[in-house]
Amino acid sequence: MRPKLGGRSSTLPWDHRAVAAEASAAFLQLHDSVLDTLGRDIVDGTVPAGTTISADDVAVRFAVSRTVVREVVRVLESLGLLTVRRRVGITVLDSTHWNSLDPLLIRWQLAGPNRAIQLASLSELRSGIEPLAARLAAGRATPEHCGRLTAAVIGMSATSRAANSDAYLAHDSDFHRALLAASGNPLLRSMSDIVVEVLAGRTRHALMPHRADPEAIRLHGVVASSIQAGDAAAAEQAMFEIVTESAKSMLATDWPTAPDPM
Repeated sequence: MRPKLGGRSSTLPWDHRAVAAEASAAFLQLHDSVLDTLGRDIVDGTVPAGTTISADDVAVRFAVSRTVVREVVRVLESLGLLTVRRRVGITVLDSTHWNSLDPLLIRWQLAGPNRAIQLASLSELRSGIEPLAARLAAGRATPEHCGRLTAAVIGMSATSRAANSDAYLAHDSDFHRALLAASGNPLLRSMSDIVVEVLAGRTRHALMPHRADPEAIRLHGVVASSIQAGDAAAAEQAMFEIVTESAKSMLATDWPTAPDPM
């Protein structure tokens, strides 16, 4: 039954929930906006290491409450971008303190002036992770993993004429998440968000061609079929070729004079 109206208040219980939900959404929107802007400013050097930041100044700059600022500072501190000390305040830290494997930091660095350097570093990381995952997956993948890999390749093929679209990105991301999960190694699986952030960065910063390279899709298919067949060497080799060619393509687009990343 619906609550009876009347008495001191005619406000319904779900009205309170709706107001609370709207307030929470507004807070998160402000929080994310301030976090993204301040994080980018620190990562790209607009706010250099050693700078002391006033919480009041941040609140005024973004026209937000001190509660929002506190939450933003807490996140940035957890990422190693800031340190907070009594009688000193909020201080920006240099990159040696950063949690460089956090997807947020990867996103901000790919949006900054040193994108090519970050791409080269991430490609080196992927070359050590994903071929190994493919080799392990050949001996550990379940039928479900194999199905996910195959479905992702089919999806990539179906959307290959719009490789710079969100649809293609979704299928590509599914493939790499499935691959890392199929490795059976929880540490490799935990790298999924990092790899997917790199893939998203390619699309976000126009580093993907409009049409996918047919050879890249073929190699994804080779990885999937080799894992299903239990051929560890073939899966590992095809995955290494995928990562290598992806790195060369991105760096050629973003930094024509970049050295060979591998």
